[in-house]
Amino acid sequence: MNNEKIVVTSRSFSAHPKLREELLALFPNTKFNDQGAIVGEKNLAKFLSGADGAIVALDPIKLSLLNQCPDLKIISKFGVGMDNVDSEACKITGVSIGWTGGLNRRGVAEMALCYMVGLSRHIFFSARDLRGSNSWIKDGGQDLSSKTIGIIGVGYVGKELIGLLRGFGCKILVNDIIDQKDYYKEHKLLETDKEEIFKTADIITVHTPLDSSTEKMFTEKVFSLMKQDSFLINVARGGIVDQLALKKALMGNDIAGAAIDVFEMEPCDDFEFLQLPNLYCTPHTGGSSEQSMLAMGRSAINHLKKYFGL
Repeated sequence: MNNEKIVVTSRSFSAHPKLREELLALFPNTKFNDQGAIVGEKNLAKFLSGADGAIVALDPIKLSLLNQCPDLKIISKFGVGMDNVDSEACKITGVSIGWTGGLNRRGVAEMALCYMVGLSRHIFFSARDLRGSNSWIKDGGQDLSSKTIGIIGVGYVGKELIGLLRGFGCKILVNDIIDQKDYYKEHKLLETDKEEIFKTADIITVHTPLDSSTEKMFTEKVFSLMKQDSFLINVARGGIVDQLALKKALMGNDIAGAAIDVFEMEPCDDFEFLQLPNLYCTPHTGGSSEQSMLAMGRSAINHLKKYFGL
């Protein structure tokens, strides 16, 4: 029998019956997080005590934590963002990282497309007004096909979204740090700099990882450059957008609206921000479709299988 101790910190993984079953079939000595949020490094270290391997989602994996977990041999990522895992700290402590990118790209891209249609056609806001005050105003907005879309970050999700947009015939502006001229030419995309996207796009959607080069990419200055009738979509990471600057821009009607699935701090505790009439938001569910959950969970399990030679 395989006796390695596996600890799952992710509540979403722990609550998924199929993933639990598949993991337990391989690693019977598994502890799941059935207790809720693990707050603070001290509690996280205690929860991970004695673990040979761990499946983590958004928990901050830092050197100070790893130093408290001497038995830990591998961190297996449930999810695609790596901004919470200090890879250098893992290297220093000899902890392997199991990670595969792009596993939830379809689900996240579909959410971005949903946001685009909802914002462009005023679906979200008219539904809110109808349910809230029985406001019967027939404002159907504009067809998405008439819009210029700005996509910042043309990786897994960005490319998936471009494929979904193909049937709409939108003009698509793109920006990425990687030279992808052949791909842009093949798909009739217009490569440009971020400032041009800020100034000219009707809908801007961001699909970059969160790192030092993208943190607070969207500032008060950027919102001042955007068109007053433009929309922002963020289904990537909350830290890419200065949330206070976005709040000010929405309150001042500097832009027409925003749809976001991610926040600087999660759960978001700024209820004034959440209630803004030109903001539509969801609780970080872009990559939480059943298909995405299974893909991410099985990938995390497979990294453990490979590491422990099963």
